[in-house]
Amino acid sequence: MTTNQAAKKLIIFDWDGTLSDSVARIARCIQLAADEHQLPQPSFNQAKEIIGLGLNEAIRQLFPSADEPMVARFSSSYSAHYRREDNGPSEFFPGVISSLEQLRASGYLLAVATGKSRAGLDRVFAATQLTGFFHASRCADETRSKPHPLMLQELLAEQGVEPQNAVMVGDTEFDMEMAVNANMPRIAVSYGAHDRSRLLEYQPLACLDNFSNILKYV
Repeated sequence: MTTNQAAKKLIIFDWDGTLSDSVARIARCIQLAADEHQLPQPSFNQAKEIIGLGLNEAIRQLFPSADEPMVARFSSSYSAHYRREDNGPSEFFPGVISSLEQLRASGYLLAVATGKSRAGLDRVFAATQLTGFFHASRCADETRSKPHPLMLQELLAEQGVEPQNAVMVGDTEFDMEMAVNANMPRIAVSYGAHDRSRLLEYQPLACLDNFSNILKYV
């Protein structure tokens, strides 16, 4: 691929469970918030199932009987617990930073599509010294939650890229379904929140056991 061709290729990454090894921290904070509100504590597996959704959507999926005031209170509690736990950013998975740097140096446009809030993503960008590294980003509290395709459609429009010239990289069914809904190619990673077998149902270009292998598929 030439430099001019590469400059028109947009790679959109999920954050938690794809770039950042933060699944356990998120699950623990969900459990702490459930305890605080005397709700049934989800198991670790139940909590990690909803990672990638917007926070309100995740709460409704975990606690279908929760009314809107409870969703708001739970959201506030989760965010407070996460900030307390967030005394340092979660580690990146092996090979993430070096691979991202190689992709950017090769002329690819890089973006993030995440279930995090804008405040949360900006905080982790600052903590990891990645502010300004990505060309664009979308968070669940400023658009539609995954798996609705609006998050991807907005990034495509902002960067002036057609869906066939972009790829979504993620660790959950929500990422894969969002890409399918946007008619976009997709790459799964096997080490995050959802099992490989579930991700393969969405016919990704590849399902990576190591993030560095992305260089072979974009």
